[in-house]
Formats: sequence, C-alpha cells, structure tokens
Amino acid sequence: MRLLIADKLHPRAIEELRTLPVEVEYDPDITKESLEARIGSVGILIVRSTEVTAQAIDAAKQLHLIVRAGASYETIDVRAASRRGIYVANVPGKNAAAVAELVFGLLVCLDRRIPDAVASLRAGKWERAEFGKAEGLYGKTLGIAGLGAIGREVAHRARDFGLHVVAWSRSLTPARATELGVGYAATLEELASRSHILSLHLALNERTKGIVGERVLSALPTRAMLINTARADLVDHDALKNAVVRRGLRVALDVIPDEPKGRTTHASPLFNVASESGGLVYGTPHIAASTDQAQLAIAIETVKVVRAFLLEGAMPTFVNVSSMSAARFQMVIRMLDRVGTFANALAVLKRHGINVESVTNTTFEGGGAACAKLKVLTRPSEACLQEIRAFDEVLHVDVVPLPNLA
Repeated sequence: MRLLIADKLHPRAIEELRTLPVEVEYDPDITKESLEARIGSVGILIVRSTEVTAQAIDAAKQLHLIVRAGASYETIDVRAASRRGIYVANVPGKNAAAVAELVFGLLVCLDRRIPDAVASLRAGKWERAEFGKAEGLYGKTLGIAGLGAIGREVAHRARDFGLHVVAWSRSLTPARATELGVGYAATLEELASRSHILSLHLALNERTKGIVGERVLSALPTRAMLINTARADLVDHDALKNAVVRRGLRVALDVIPDEPKGRTTHASPLFNVASESGGLVYGTPHIAASTDQAQLAIAIETVKVVRAFLLEGAMPTFVNVSSMSAARFQMVIRMLDRVGTFANALAVLKRHGINVESVTNTTFEGGGAACAKLKVLTRPSEACLQEIRAFDEVLHVDVVPLPNLA
C-alpha cells in the first residue's frame, strides 16, 4: 500500500511511518490541482493545509484513509469521502497549548500596544508617555466561544492572569460549565455582552460561518478586545472594521480572509484600520499552531492514527463514521474458527435479505472457537436462523433486540 504525505510533516513522523508496512512518498509541494493526478494508487493520504476535493477523491481508486494532521478538516470534502467509504481522521487537541500561548501573547500586545512600542523604538523614538497608557487585564472578563481542547487550555491559563472566564458553545450546559470552573452564557450575544475580551475557538461549518457579525460585535462593550485564532470565516469582517472605527474595538487576528498560499506577500486593509477612540488591529500570519512542540505532537499522533489503522484495524479519531446506529437487533454467532464458517453465515443472511450494519469477531484463546456479533437492521426469520444453525461448525446462534436510541 502507498502512503502519500502531501504537506510538510515533522521528520520524526516520516521516519516512523517508514517503519510501517507501507510505501511512503513525501511530497510537501503538492497542490490541490496536482493531487488529483497523484492520488490514483494511494491507499493512505496525509495532509495539513492541502485541499482534498471531491474530484481528487473520485480519482483515488485505492484510497482507504485520509488523515488531517491537525484538528479542523474543512479542507477535505468529507461527504465525498463518505460516499466512497473512505475514512477521514483528524488529530485534535495536539496544538491546543500552542494556540493558547499565542492567545495570551496577542492579549498582552493589545493591552500594552507592544508592536507599536517596538516600532517606535526602532524609529529612534522614546514615547514613554504614549505607551505607558494601558488599562491592564487583571479582574476583567474573558469570554471564550467554543470550549473544546483549545478553549479549555485558554480558560486554564486565564486564571493565572486573574481573569474571570465565561464560556459559550452549542454543546455547553450550565452543569458542564460548573464542572470546568467557568461561567455559563446561554447565547453568543450574551457572552459578548459580558466580556471585556472575546476569544474565538469555534469550528467552522455552515452554522458558524459569519457567526460573529454586527449583533455580536455591537454587544461587546466599547473598547473591548476580540481575538480570533480559529478561522477567518467565523467573522463578518465588514462589521468588524466598523466596530474598530466606531466603537474602538481592539482586535488581534491570526487568521484573515483570503490568506495567500504559496506567496510571501499579502496586503490586507484590515491592518490599516484605526480610529480616534483607540481601535486597532494587530495580526500574525496564521502561526498559532506553529511551535516545534505542537508540530511534533501532531506528527506523533498522526503516526498513531496510521499505525492503528494498519495494524489494529481501529480508527481512534475518525470524523465521518456515524455515531448513531439504525440497527435494531444484534446476532450473536458462536462457531468453530474454521475457514468459510463465517462466510457461510453471511451468505445465508444475504439470501434472506438481512442487511448487516456492523460486525465484530473475537477469536478465543487457542484459536479453536470464535464469536461474531452482527448488528442488523431487521430481525432474521426463524428459517434464516435454522439455516445458520444447521452448519456443523456453528455452535450457537442468538438474536438480541437493541434499544432504540433515536
């Protein structure tokens, strides 16, 4: 099986992947356009920022697994992969500490205007009176939108800054917020209204695109801070510019619209927005997860995903396998562990029109017997069961109703 690494990956991961029973090909310069021509005979694909389109997936005749070496996976057409029965896995949480560290670096920069102070000194100026003006952070409220691995890391560090933490996400409950030691906001607008600082850590999807618009921004207090190290498209940037100019919003962005790919220059009008009321925009070029520690942790976890798929048949972090089952019955078949026994049972189920949704098979010590558990959509008839029981190698067959969790 061929494994293609279509992005930059830590050298240690590449070395470890070469010890697995796969032919490893490393080409970090592959683009969205060239991937389609390269993927035909690939069994496992590893990407970071390279886009994996439906066209590329359709061209991948031997592909079993796509691994996104990172948390988010919106650059992969997951629906196209699911239609072809291709697993998509990610590596969540391994960059959480790195992103949280940048959040607080940006936060201190916004409060103390460190980039401007450095620029002033480099220009030969000594503007102590100007840059000695700072509100300070102690005792302020930090609102966290999205309380996944990164959001929780930010909340943990916020306490050492003396900040009060309030959080919101669609899955967060008051009980869970109490368990995590943070305040609970019922809506994003409520979170904004209670926050001196709003930090975004939401996944980007159809429901969250543009979620930080005029309503949320206008709910923030005057001269509040907004930090976005998640995804640019979470924010309505026209509304953001208006908030900077009119309400003195102080903004720090690690992600911006239309980020350049393959270029080293980019002119964004966002960073020239300022106002008489002190509004400003600072930024970094999408570097939140780019520490050596984070990249090594992501690489090591990526190897674990591939190793589990190849050697254990397990998928620790799949993103496109349904967590809900439509199966209503489970068949339990105890049998002798001989060639063709299980295949005979499956052939009977096929003749009777029984659809098997999932199968687990366990072999007992000594290799003499095995037990298969099959989740099926409809109950097999007694005639079907009798056919399976008639095989000499079958020891016992039972059917157990499954609870309806829909």
